[in-house]
Amino acid sequence: MKQRLRQLLELLLLPLAAAVVFVEEVLLRALGRAMATLALWPPVARLERWLGGLPPWAALLAFLAPSTLVLPVKLSAVFFALQGHLALAMASIALGKMLATALVARLYQVLRPTLVTMPWFLASETWLFAWRDRLYGFVRALPAWQRAAAIVQRVRLWLAALVSGAAPR
Repeated sequence: MKQRLRQLLELLLLPLAAAVVFVEEVLLRALGRAMATLALWPPVARLERWLGGLPPWAALLAFLAPSTLVLPVKLSAVFFALQGHLALAMASIALGKMLATALVARLYQVLRPTLVTMPWFLASETWLFAWRDRLYGFVRALPAWQRAAAIVQRVRLWLAALVSGAAPR
């Protein structure tokens, strides 16, 4: 019974879990690099230094603020959808989510030293990351994930060889 339940859960959760892992491993890393590059710009660097000096309650407000910034993007998506521009609506949601995610990730890096001084935040963060790591371990242990990862690795190697001129064309 346990084995059949595990197989059913794998079948149901694999696409969702794989999407979560993919987004975190690929897109968030790329967005993180882009935001780190933007942070080299002097006005952004000054803003980040200022944010780093905020007291815990203000740091929490600054960390939560991007959630409100996404609201106009969502409203524009509703407007586009009502006008019959579904592709534009979906694109605005995707772009808004990517920008908000990048901003929240960067704010997390900048504000984390202050945020973890609040015991409840540290406990929540610890719980969330432990849960995430268990989920990732489950997904990475699935045979389907391992096959997909092997294919991606072969494609990366082939592309690297192609770019370097070593691969047959």
